[in-house]
Amino acid sequence: MTIPVTDMEQLLKQVQAGELDVAEAAERLKLLQQNSSSAVSDLGFAQLDIERAKRTGFPEVIFGEGKTAAQIAAIFAKLMEHNDRVLATRVDASKAETVLAAIPGATYHETARALTWFKKPIMKVNAGYIAVVCAGTSDLPVAEEAAITAEVMGNHVERIFDVGVAGIHRLFRRLELIRGANVIVVAAGMEGALTSVVGGLVAKPVIAVPTSIGYGASMNGIAALLAMLNSCAPGVSVVNIDNGFGAGYCAGTINQSIANEGRSR
Repeated sequence: MTIPVTDMEQLLKQVQAGELDVAEAAERLKLLQQNSSSAVSDLGFAQLDIERAKRTGFPEVIFGEGKTAAQIAAIFAKLMEHNDRVLATRVDASKAETVLAAIPGATYHETARALTWFKKPIMKVNAGYIAVVCAGTSDLPVAEEAAITAEVMGNHVERIFDVGVAGIHRLFRRLELIRGANVIVVAAGMEGALTSVVGGLVAKPVIAVPTSIGYGASMNGIAALLAMLNSCAPGVSVVNIDNGFGAGYCAGTINQSIANEGRSR
């Protein structure tokens, strides 16, 4: 088990400043090594990083795809012991039913295929809001995954759905709301054109999520991915195909940084 970088840096600074001699520093290194081993909870089938929130600001997230319902429930219960919130993504309805029976207070978000739990009611702790925009109704599972993730992180989310370029006037009707966001997530399949359109109309960071929605030549999202990667609109970054979680998490950290900057002034 490795020692957290922040603890190691603090120890080295104390040695450099003459506050610790080498022998004492060596003893403290041993203690840090022992304490760091407690940062992992061993379930046999999973090694849980129970102190991730201390390092990154957010607890470990359960990726439900490929796990059994019993495994998800066991991981969920253990994370609840150490955190004030738990998020599980890519959990289908049948698995969710089993987990909900085992975890009192958990909530299933069917469209997002996500499970959440909070020790206390969720608070919108970060100023401003995140806009989650999606091209079509078929993109909703990915868009909702992004929205739920950002909300679990304490962000206010505005949802702007079914505003694809085939009826671009729908987008223009919601443009003021989109422009007011601190950061914008755009989920789109087919040719992924919505990202470039939005990127050319706003002065905020845009996180693009290609979805696997589309006919044969869309190649399960590769066409949208390539279109977004090649967008001529500045300020666009791209996550992996169908990675609503990654987009929501990234948007959440950006919004949190903006909120922290505001508090420090």
